[in-house]
Amino acid sequence: MIAVLLLASTGILRAEGANDAEDLNGIWKGTLTQGPGGCYPNYSLELQITFTGDRITGRAYDYYDKSHFVKMSFTGRYNGRTHRLVLIEDKVLTAEIPADCLPCMKTYDLTWSRTGDVEELVGDWKGLYSEKRLVCPPGKIALKKATTSDFPADVVQNDSLSLVQATLHLQPREKEVVKTVTVSTPDLKIDFYDNAEIDHDTITVLINGKLLLYRQMLTDKPLTIHFNAFPNVEYELVMYADNLGDIPPNTALMMVTAGSQKFEVFMSSSLDRSAAVHFVYRP
Repeated sequence: MIAVLLLASTGILRAEGANDAEDLNGIWKGTLTQGPGGCYPNYSLELQITFTGDRITGRAYDYYDKSHFVKMSFTGRYNGRTHRLVLIEDKVLTAEIPADCLPCMKTYDLTWSRTGDVEELVGDWKGLYSEKRLVCPPGKIALKKATTSDFPADVVQNDSLSLVQATLHLQPREKEVVKTVTVSTPDLKIDFYDNAEIDHDTITVLINGKLLLYRQMLTDKPLTIHFNAFPNVEYELVMYADNLGDIPPNTALMMVTAGSQKFEVFMSSSLDRSAAVHFVYRP
């Protein structure tokens, strides 16, 4: 029964006294062990943690190899005084595992530490099998912060957009990268406005293939995406024209706010070409 991990939360609070250097945001990789009764005694584990303000969310990949894995979503909390994380798996997103294995919904009790440039999360986990509600054999976790991922960096979308994307079939179009934006903070606010006269342009926007705006009309009021970037991962935003409006082509002014940084990007898409912008967060 595969030890699939996920961290779910209780609403993370950066407790008083937390060290600003304790940036949990990013990729964490290492191992997870499981006691007798599980599918395997040892697994690889990757956590993609989004740590913004007072919230922890993310994705977890528990895998024996890259073709046999369980992908979970999670939320969590962090105590800055004790450097302790409590993380709870909340949903199985993908399960590519043998038929005689079951995903295990887990709760993690981890402690953050730093030695020189090495950051670690170490602790224990326990959980229940997702289908039978039986107790999983518990085990240990040891992770280090990493600069690369073994799986695609996931972009979180809400449930309604996820349902739309499941039945969405956008026609393939050429992409033209109009700008690469490098930011120094992971928290991005992206606003779209009509670039000139309001002429009923509507757009669909995806980041790394995930639908984040669907058939929204551009006006003088912003269409807003809040997005969290992992360090040193390249993200591609694509503006897909649903129509050409009253005055072709479909044009937009994109305003990017990342902390004190602000960028303006003029984007133009047609029915055979989509404008794209690349984003990279460099701490």
